[in-house]
Amino acid sequence: MPGYTVVRTAVVPADPATVHALVNDFHQWRVWSPWEDLDPDLQRTYSGPDRGVGARYAWKGNRKAGEGSMEITASEPEHIDVRLAFLKPFSATNDVRFTLTPTDAGTTVEWRMDGEQKGFWGFVGRFMNMDKLVGKDFEKGLARLQAAVQP
Repeated sequence: MPGYTVVRTAVVPADPATVHALVNDFHQWRVWSPWEDLDPDLQRTYSGPDRGVGARYAWKGNRKAGEGSMEITASEPEHIDVRLAFLKPFSATNDVRFTLTPTDAGTTVEWRMDGEQKGFWGFVGRFMNMDKLVGKDFEKGLARLQAAVQP
């Protein structure tokens, strides 16, 4: 199966612990996630711990927002791993990693998603580049993460 990787990086003007707290708690994603404004009536369900390993977030929304879930599978000061499962409009499962590296200007955040193009996405992947399809969303989310830490 052909695979793909989407990666975007930005410097967030805050210490790694502050950035970690925003990414490690799905309740905080409403502040910075690029997909939160796709559906004003988005249904959200949280389960498991409030944050960290085992925290789960499921959503169901309009056609643009779709339906799916995420679970934090690893949470260390340097990175947070998320298993992302889309159910609608198309089924797909991806591994996501946020890597947090301290810098003089704050924290360099690398947002990376790896997946396989199979089923419908295998067909679409022949015509559409996943980096172009999702990369702009990652850029928007990183910009919102930068704004979220501003006083």
